[in-house]
Amino acid sequence: MPPDAPAKATPVARDEALLGVFAPSLYADHVKVYPRAVRGPFRQVKWAILTLCLAFYYLLPWLRWDRGPNAPNQALLVDMAGPRAYLFNLEIWPQEVYYITGLLILGAIALFLATALYGRVWCGYTCPQTVWTDLFMAVERWTEGDRNARIKRDAQPMSADKLLRKTAKHTLWLVVSAATGGAWIMYFQDAPTVTREIVTGGASMATYFFFGLFTLTTYVLAGWAREQVCTYMCPWPRFQAAMQDEHSLVVTYQGWRGETRGKHKAGETWEGRGDCIDCQACVHVCPTGIDIRNGQQLECIGCALCIDACDDMMRKVDRPERLIDFVSLDNLQRRAKGQPTVQKLVRLRTIIYASLLLVVGAIMLYVLTNRADFVMAVQQDRAPLYVALSDGSIRNGYTVKVTNKTHGPVDLRLTVEGVKDARLFQAGETGRHTGLDFSVPSDVVTSYHVFVTAPRGQLPRGQQQFDFVLRDAAGREVIRIRTQLSGPA
Repeated sequence: MPPDAPAKATPVARDEALLGVFAPSLYADHVKVYPRAVRGPFRQVKWAILTLCLAFYYLLPWLRWDRGPNAPNQALLVDMAGPRAYLFNLEIWPQEVYYITGLLILGAIALFLATALYGRVWCGYTCPQTVWTDLFMAVERWTEGDRNARIKRDAQPMSADKLLRKTAKHTLWLVVSAATGGAWIMYFQDAPTVTREIVTGGASMATYFFFGLFTLTTYVLAGWAREQVCTYMCPWPRFQAAMQDEHSLVVTYQGWRGETRGKHKAGETWEGRGDCIDCQACVHVCPTGIDIRNGQQLECIGCALCIDACDDMMRKVDRPERLIDFVSLDNLQRRAKGQPTVQKLVRLRTIIYASLLLVVGAIMLYVLTNRADFVMAVQQDRAPLYVALSDGSIRNGYTVKVTNKTHGPVDLRLTVEGVKDARLFQAGETGRHTGLDFSVPSDVVTSYHVFVTAPRGQLPRGQQQFDFVLRDAAGREVIRIRTQLSGPA
């Protein structure tokens, strides 16, 4: 074969070449989204919620709350060294972690209910990723201009003006990120103290590590990742459809009214065509860069900014507003058929979610209102289980742990009830009493090793149930715990 003759293509090589030409790629290249600024009622609501959320997040650690001389005075604090959590007048100990679990359950059910009623309203308005991304985009528009200016500038080679604007943007992003990371640290340490330590270099390495970690994650997620967090990282869009039905309010394009779309010039008739003028305004304002006219999509966060943009264009061309609307799919079909719309807020799904919310909330309220200032735990000694004394009586040992959740020492009295002629005494004592007096320090768990003796005749079957009773100085019963006295069968 001559050296310049083309090589004969093998079947495998031919198939691979055909696949390279005709088969679509499984991975799409990332296309940068340039959201345009928009004005309207939904944008105003987003600004109001953004301001409120950021104000709560940044200012709440600085709110003071007087709990007495032996407790921190920060209104909201998770004291890891304590260890306990403070929420205004509520103090949660480690063994009361079920309160946190209850709050998480309440939040989850509330999110399910909100999704069943209003779709992805959480994602569009109150999700931290949405709030901080919105803030970062506002900084970007302030330093680099709106959509068209940013697109044009990114396409140009580097210049002094471009470098200055990019530097200003990223500097402000880092400032916001540092404030965000620092504020998160303040929820775990006293805000004025940790701020002074971070600034002066006196904070611990752990504090600087987490400060840097939260600063970096805020900068990357809100500044660079943005819509990719909602599209690829967040699990909520994957199963939120299970919380919705045809009566849930969602952001949707009314195709029955908008199609057939196309450009429209002043003076032209609207006969035989839809109201959509294909201006792309809804696409240009979308923070995730989707076209809502293509129907419900995973990337849509339900922010409704496309409604504001479309309404503005409809006013300019003198057509009715809400071509894109917050409407249920059921009502969308009703409108297409010319039927009256009906909003069904009360339905089986919402009744179940609301009922669960009320039940869990009532349980949480009951537990909180009946929360005791003292906790007692009793553990019977197992080695030996009992001791037979020389006078024929039986002795059992117990470890009694008393938790005083108040901020001052309290005098308490421990007695036993349920066994006739039972006596109680502490380890190291020789006398036997009907009760023991303790001065329990504040904010600690105090452990006592005590013994209970009783005549063998009081244990006819080798065991006898009885109660440890804890009373305050006024004789009021505080806690009662049932345990058993063991002896020979």
